[in-house]
Amino acid sequence: MAGAIPDLIAQERTGTGKGAARQARRDGLVPGVVFGGDKEPLPINLPFNDLLKKLRAGRFKSTLFNLKVDGHEDVRVICRDVQRDVVKDLPTHVDFMRLRRTTKINLFIHVEFEGEEQCPGLRKGGVLTVVRPEVELVVTAGDIPEQIVADISAMNIGDTLTISDITLPEGAKPTIDRDFVIANISAPSGLRSSGADEDEGEEVEEAEAEE
Repeated sequence: MAGAIPDLIAQERTGTGKGAARQARRDGLVPGVVFGGDKEPLPINLPFNDLLKKLRAGRFKSTLFNLKVDGHEDVRVICRDVQRDVVKDLPTHVDFMRLRRTTKINLFIHVEFEGEEQCPGLRKGGVLTVVRPEVELVVTAGDIPEQIVADISAMNIGDTLTISDITLPEGAKPTIDRDFVIANISAPSGLRSSGADEDEGEEVEEAEAEE
């Protein structure tokens, strides 16, 4: 999640109950509710097309949003449930939870790579393969990093960078317990091919020697 927290624009829903929800859907809106944070639940409506676009972009439930509703202070929220039509699979209702600054949440954080110019592996013609451009971390809502930095300045061809090689922000930790791979530097395709040819040549020579 690089950059600023994305805005989520909504309007307060004046009516409640099934009748108001059906009317909202006829008007091209999706009803929802915002709860938590020691405040009363706030019924809202969201533009259907905007919501559908965000849902199709992926990771909607693990994205922190800045909810903007006229007449109310902006608040950070995260989706807790999306109800869908059983036939059309389109959103019919959305639940959001207000977050306190101390709330722990899971979010995907962008990985920024630095040190390419000094990297020995790249200077020799190696190729950087990014396995995880984002990493899911447990973070505090009031202190969400825009990115984590992966330093590849000392990596050589054949080296692998794992999550343990990255200094994470204080209070953040990966959702995966094992030491997973973030990126690696492989040999140029030409070198890999020549290496394979040499191996084949050696195998032929060995076979001829055995004969």
